Amino acid sequence: MIVAFSVAPSGTGRADGSVHDAVAAAVRIVRESGLPNHTSSMFTEIEGEWDEVFAVVKAATEAVAAYGSRVSLVLKADIRPGYTGELVGKVERLEQALGEADPVI
Repeated sequence: MIVAFSVAPSGTGRADGSVHDAVAAAVRIVRESGLPNHTSSMFTEIEGEWDEVFAVVKAATEAVAAYGSRVSLVLKADIRPGYTGELVGKVERLEQALGEADPVI
């Protein structure tokens, strides 16, 4: 399964509203998990089995909780039993399809 999630604190007391330190704490947990992952400007994606992925999401959420009085968690999952390597595979297939597509006129 692939899970894309975004986690951020609120009620941080910071005048500038910045949450980068909290997000860094969450991403550090994801990267240290050893599971395949990718972080973009808005989401972190992680791939693995249900229990291991959600254990990492929970730990990342708990890490962010230390930075504010509330936590917002947005999560989307692609559950496809029997498939691995899809974090990269899906993008590779997309790029291949784009390369083979007829130009739009």
